[in-house]
Amino acid sequence: MAIPCPKLPQSIPALIPHDRHRHSPPSLFSSSYKANPVRTLSAGGREKSKITRLPSAMRDDSATALSSILAELEVLNQEEGKRHYPLTERWREIQGVLDWAGLLDPMDPLLRAELIRYGEFAQACYDAFDYDPFSRYCGSCKYNRRKFFPSLGMAACGYEVTRYLYATSNITLPNFFTTSRAANKTWSQRANWIGYVAVASDVSAARLGRRDIVVAWRGTITRLEWVADLMDFLRPVADEGIPCPDESVKVESGFADLYTDKDPNCRFCKYSAREQVLTEVRKLVDHYTNAGEEVSISVTGHSLGSALAMLSAYDIAETGANVGAGGKRTATTVFSFSGPRVGNGRFKERFEGLGVKALRIVNVHDTVPKVPGIFINERMPESVRRLAEWLPWSYSHVGVELALDHKHSPFLKETSDPSCFHNLEAHLHLLDGYHGKGKRFVLASGRDPALVNKACDFLKDHHQVPPFWRQDENKGMIRAHDGRWMQAERQKMDDHPPDTHHHLRLLGLHKDN
Repeated sequence: MAIPCPKLPQSIPALIPHDRHRHSPPSLFSSSYKANPVRTLSAGGREKSKITRLPSAMRDDSATALSSILAELEVLNQEEGKRHYPLTERWREIQGVLDWAGLLDPMDPLLRAELIRYGEFAQACYDAFDYDPFSRYCGSCKYNRRKFFPSLGMAACGYEVTRYLYATSNITLPNFFTTSRAANKTWSQRANWIGYVAVASDVSAARLGRRDIVVAWRGTITRLEWVADLMDFLRPVADEGIPCPDESVKVESGFADLYTDKDPNCRFCKYSAREQVLTEVRKLVDHYTNAGEEVSISVTGHSLGSALAMLSAYDIAETGANVGAGGKRTATTVFSFSGPRVGNGRFKERFEGLGVKALRIVNVHDTVPKVPGIFINERMPESVRRLAEWLPWSYSHVGVELALDHKHSPFLKETSDPSCFHNLEAHLHLLDGYHGKGKRFVLASGRDPALVNKACDFLKDHHQVPPFWRQDENKGMIRAHDGRWMQAERQKMDDHPPDTHHHLRLLGLHKDN
């Protein structure tokens, strides 16, 4: 593709892609570029647009400005040349069948768009969760399952939620489990909503090239103390009922407890999170493969949710919940954001040996991906790691890592707050501007940088985006007919489908229920 002759500064904003709606996946085929508006909130609560960033070439000395413009145009033109390959032809590559070889540096534009899309599925868990301790629904999802995506402004995502996931824990997790202060009127004494399972609609399946099943796990937004809460010791996965033939395959015990604990006296947690996700995935795989469709399983999560994503994806493969009609294994992939290590070296080998793929997106300045296993991990020489494998603090990351650096973004300010480095929206912002190692940070889809400050204070002040700006109108309070203010009633919350026990039996897990 020919490189157009650049004009003087008036034409420079054309290097920055046009802004799109928050929850609509970026177009994979658009070739038009416009100035990048950043949405900020006016005094009346409405959004207003304002150009807040021009290409970095405008900040260069005049002697190098032209060459910088040409370089950025070259990058964008190269990316445009790749866009004509539709996802229907490349989805296996994007899902990691070749371990993303050649797709990360330089960054493949289709992969970037898909990573942001799956990251937004994980972000939806945060946006939908009720954190308010004064709400009697604290710890639940704020929205009805059938209206989940439309309630979040994500109606165009093309997926439907088929099941909510709940968890209980017999260990103390004050920084993850939230409960209402109205102890006698709360929706549940023991449960927390922890994620969901969704499936692509017919229209989306045609666009994606297969029927995609998404499992999204909730993590932690700002508090990082959960790392200390869960750091305990490695435990064989076989002790948790996972049918692994190798007793040396071990995972962090706190993650395993959260994944497998249940409470028979709680309507939401009478089945463990493990049983909930396995039965739903098995049901959907059976249904669509028996209909002759191609199916994929995409598991995503951020922070602690990433650990649950890794553990559940491994369990899906180990238990055979991804085996469809004719005994064919369904492609299973984890898109992990800022996740900790989950298990030992034998867990890594077993995970990858089962054909499960994992792409881990991390910020190099974030501490969470560096634990547990600070001293003994996959970075050690193989001979040394083998000798230390029996130690209870020997851990290994799985899959492929995509390392980002928030210091490369001109939108983000210097801060010592580690929760900013860990923030999921910040990771999605970094993905949007990443083109490869050593390449200039240029937003590819025009994803709104204001989203970074949704739950943190990370944007530079001159963008005029307030920190922690996302909140419900009037904090969920409504005015009753008599003029008094009160909490709105919510529709009846789903617990578990009536066929759960049937699918547990098919998986051989009914003995525990």
